[in-house]
Amino acid sequence: MDSLAPQSSTIVSPEVQKLAAFTLAGGGGNPAGVVLLLDHFPEDALMQGLAADIGFSETAFAKKNGAGWRVRYFAPEQEVPFCGHATIALGAALGARFGAGTYPLSLNDAEITVEATQGEDGAWGAALQSPQTWSQPLPDALEAGLMTHFKLTPADLHGSLPTRLAFAGAKHAVLPLARRETLSAMDYDYDATRDLMQAHDVTTIDLVWPETPQRFHARNPFPVGGIYEDPATGAAAAAFAGMLRDVGWHGLSPEGSRIEIIQGEDMGRASRIEVDIPPEAGSSVRVSGATARL
Repeated sequence: MDSLAPQSSTIVSPEVQKLAAFTLAGGGGNPAGVVLLLDHFPEDALMQGLAADIGFSETAFAKKNGAGWRVRYFAPEQEVPFCGHATIALGAALGARFGAGTYPLSLNDAEITVEATQGEDGAWGAALQSPQTWSQPLPDALEAGLMTHFKLTPADLHGSLPTRLAFAGAKHAVLPLARRETLSAMDYDYDATRDLMQAHDVTTIDLVWPETPQRFHARNPFPVGGIYEDPATGAAAAAFAGMLRDVGWHGLSPEGSRIEIIQGEDMGRASRIEVDIPPEAGSSVRVSGATARL
């Protein structure tokens, strides 16, 4: 892949590719920016300002790094350690420019890969191997605050899936719900939730409802990044999948399983995320989805 590197980097005004990741039937998905560079990153302030100007939940900046790429992700208001949908968009951009294949990615705190694939219709999709996963009970103060800020009662929570703090490159607070109607009616105190998340180093809130043991619906608030809600969140999907494995969710097989997460329906941007979950505790999961140019 070294011979396929870009021939120059535009540092003063980087070229931004815009793609939707985790599209469903050619629509929906979560918009992401992708900037491919050769030599070095722009100044942090420039990348942060560009991400804010674009206004997508994340923009991925990737520079050539030996046989792979060094990647940084910027939300409108801060840098984040990992972003799933921007990685899927990056994989599609790398595939369109350099061809199908698997690309090593070096993140701030992890080494992962993204595989670019092209369908018979010419559209690009991608699959990432997440960072290692873990989960643990939500801290009491975090759970209490989220229940208050989201106007939830114990009766709104799912009886078989516990609330958890889940990790796959970034921390996500997972609130499984008992009813689809509660998910549809999501409303929360933006400023108070952002402050609570910052105090606990949480990247997103993942509200999920299981339609079946393998099919889930989700909504994903992201106020710490300056976004009220994401229509598709691959990092949260990876963390949630690892959590399902940790708690012994009955929909998983000892030989490994695939789950589907539908997100963005309540925003009018229906999106689909597929996650393959190997049985080994803590291991990486595979998150895949389709993309479309914007």
